[in-house]
Formats: sequence, structure tokens, C-alpha cells
Amino acid sequence: MSELKNDRFLRALLRQPVDVTPVWMMRQAGRYLPEYRATRAKAGDFMAVCTNPELACEVTMQPLERFALDAAILFSDILTVPDAMGLGLYFESGEGPRFRKTVRTEADVNALPIPDPEKDLGYVMDAVRTIRRELNGRVPLIGFSGSPWTLATYMIEGGSSKDFRFTKTLAFEQPQVMHALLEKLAQSVTAYLNGQIRAGAQAVQIFDTWGGALSHAAYLEFSLPYMQKIVDGLIRENDGRRVPVIVFTKNGGPWLEQIAAVGAEGVGLDWTIDIGAARERVGDRVALQGNMDPQMLFANPERIRTEVKNILASYGNGNGHVFNLGHGITPEVNPEHAGVFIDAVHEFSAQYHQ
Repeated sequence: MSELKNDRFLRALLRQPVDVTPVWMMRQAGRYLPEYRATRAKAGDFMAVCTNPELACEVTMQPLERFALDAAILFSDILTVPDAMGLGLYFESGEGPRFRKTVRTEADVNALPIPDPEKDLGYVMDAVRTIRRELNGRVPLIGFSGSPWTLATYMIEGGSSKDFRFTKTLAFEQPQVMHALLEKLAQSVTAYLNGQIRAGAQAVQIFDTWGGALSHAAYLEFSLPYMQKIVDGLIRENDGRRVPVIVFTKNGGPWLEQIAAVGAEGVGLDWTIDIGAARERVGDRVALQGNMDPQMLFANPERIRTEVKNILASYGNGNGHVFNLGHGITPEVNPEHAGVFIDAVHEFSAQYHQ
């Protein structure tokens, strides 16, 4: 594999010195870019892009052609794993993801297979290999998966949900069935992420989008332990380099110390927590990733630049910060505003790394 020309993202996650704070955006390849919309229209739909390694590579590269990003992230979806378990993923326009089958009983859980990454999710592994070739060492490639709890919510509800009624009913009334499902998902995600790492992903992120919907005790029972199992089972050295892991629970501020203790190199923060306060709470145990409110990108360029300065100042001097949004960039954002954000991070962060 080619030598990395820009490794500041990986260095920051390992809390090593960097010249400027690295930056990437969750959902950086996506609907806010006209070139992405053109590729998706040509492909027919979202899954047609995901399942075609050349197209997945094309859209992964699109934001890098526009912006001075410090990492690429695999173009895929967190729901590829439940799809490979036979639940039949499809997308309703305006409705988001849906499954043809749900998982709500012990028999449903017992019937689920653990997907083989190369056989059942080979299109993702092929996409990783294709993107790594195309990147040619320009920046590192991030692989990812949903967390077991987050995947379980979609599998049980049959799609996205506002109140997670079926999921929480199962967790609270039949915890042993929920634990069996989460155990299966932890094994599946571990195999899936290891497959991505073998195919060439140089860092991986676990997206726990819905962990923050749980009570304190329920998060520590149903979400965090299964991310811990995944972290424990991941390949951590490949290509002669450390493969850093980032754990991101949206609305995870209450459990910051516990998340920092699972053994990942990085902890992702949403915008509801001050990054300086988060740094004080976890010390130098982990790198922190985040955490500008994605809606700030609707503000004028000067306001965006001010916000970047404020977050950098809050984090303060030294290493261990990967700048990102606190969640994914939204489709209506003007791409020029994303460019202002990315350039501002590099411009204003050098003073903190002297």
C-alpha cells in the first residue's frame, strides 16, 4: 500500500503532535453536494451507489476534490449489516430506511445469521479496496458501522422511530432476548469492521446514533457493553500501523468517562457538550472528535469562522483533537459554507500546535 502523504488525522487520534488540527465531516459525501446528487440520479437510488464499488469510490472522493479534508470516509450505510442478515433493506422517498422483516421475538433472533464480510458484504469490502487504490495515500480512509443498540432499534422498529416503543418494550420486558440480539450484532459488527480493516480501512468509527435515547442505567446495560465487546475484538495493527477506533454516541455526554474507558483511541462528541469541559473530564486518556453544531453551517461565513475559533480555544493547546461536526452535515447546506468551515479549522488551529 502507498505511503500516507497526510496522516495528521491518525496522529491526532493517537494524541501525537500535528501541525494543524485535522478535520473531516460526518456525511461529507452526500446530498449537499450537487456532484453526489448527479451520481445518485445516474445510479437510480441510494443502495445502487452503496452496492457498486466504483460509484461508492466516486462519491467518497467527491468531497476531497472540493475541500482540504484530512480523511476520507467509506460511502456506505449503517444498515448494510441487518440487510445482510436477511431483513430486506429498502428506502422510501421521504421516509428513510425500512426493513421488509422485523426482529421482535426470540425465534426471530435465533434465525438471524452472522454475516460473512467477504461473502455477504463483499460489495463493501470491494468499495474499501477500490477507494484505497484511488486515494493512493492522499489521506487515511475511515471505515464504520452502526453500534449494536442502534442497529437493533432499526431491526425491531422496522425503520427509524421517534419513541423506540417496540425496542424498549423488548429490552425491558424480555432483556434476555434483547441481549441475545445485541450479542449477535456485536459479533457481526466485529467481523464486519475487521473485514473493512483487512480490506484497507485505516481507522474505524462506531456510530451509536440512538444510544442517547436510553436512560442512564439502560445505556450501561444495552449499549456501552456491546461497543466494548467490539473494541476488544478489533484488529488494532495493520499495514505496520495502529488502526485507531472512534466511538460516537449521539447525546452521549452523560457517559463520557465510561465511553472513554472502553479502549477506543477517540471519543466522538455531539454539539451539546463543551469540548473543553469534555477534555477536563477525560484528561489525556482519549482523543476527542467534534463538535460543531451542523446547523452552524447555515450561518454566514464570518459566524462559522467565529464558531471554529471558539471550539479550538475551548479545546486549547496540544494534541488529541480531531475537528468534526457534532453530527452529519445536512442536505440543504451550501457547499461553500462547508469549505469555509474546513479552511477555518486549518487556519486557526496552527497556533495551538506550536
